[in-house]
Amino acid sequence: MSALIFDCDGVLADTERYGHLPAFNATFEQFGLPARWDEAEYAVRLRIGGGKERMASLFSDPGFVELAGIPEDADERAHLLARWHKTKSAIFKQMVADGVMPPRPGVARVIREATAAGWTVAIASTSALESVRAVLSTVVGEDLARTIPVFAGDVVPAKKPDPAIYLLAVEELGLDPHDTLVVEDSRNGLRAAVGAGLACLVTVNGHTRGEDFSEATLVVSELGDPGREPVEVLSDPAGIGVVDLVDLPLLSRCIAAHSRSRSLEA
Repeated sequence: MSALIFDCDGVLADTERYGHLPAFNATFEQFGLPARWDEAEYAVRLRIGGGKERMASLFSDPGFVELAGIPEDADERAHLLARWHKTKSAIFKQMVADGVMPPRPGVARVIREATAAGWTVAIASTSALESVRAVLSTVVGEDLARTIPVFAGDVVPAKKPDPAIYLLAVEELGLDPHDTLVVEDSRNGLRAAVGAGLACLVTVNGHTRGEDFSEATLVVSELGDPGREPVEVLSDPAGIGVVDLVDLPLLSRCIAAHSRSRSLEA
């Protein structure tokens, strides 16, 4: 049976712009840290996989370290980082509860269609588990969310673009890599999926639209929903084709196309 593995941030919902970025900045303000990220700066930080890792990148700035009075001791820095990230996660969860992050079009529809058809559906994300669970419940409802396996946070030692999170999901769920499709939104996510030997459909967002997705099976603007403008196809090297929206037959064609290409390579 086929399987779908979704990334969370930027795929399930527009969480980066409306959630994570303001949550980071609110945390910096709460702790009196001399850091504020605008959209352009955050786009650069997004190349770093994981929220704690993005915060830790502040330590590489000598000016920040001096102004914030950051200790040199690694254990003390780790303690500070844990406190910041715990606060940031709590702020983010509250924002999810407040409904400020719109779900991406078509995601809830596709997940419901896939589970009803007997497909395995899972989530694999570099974000904290509690944050991912909160977003998933908001997008598809708590009842369905409870049935969906989530692999997130520090469950693997290396974050995307390392393929570890996808390799773990495939192993834990007993999936057939040749019958599994990943839905991602970023270059790092695509690299992780491809590194695990999986087909990958990319749904771009405002932060990632200009990234290199040359290894993707299909690149679209969104998954789409009835009544919306037709999905924009940005790259279709396998000739998958999209009419108005992404549905299960189209996802099956993505899986088949990737499987054929791997067979030819072999």
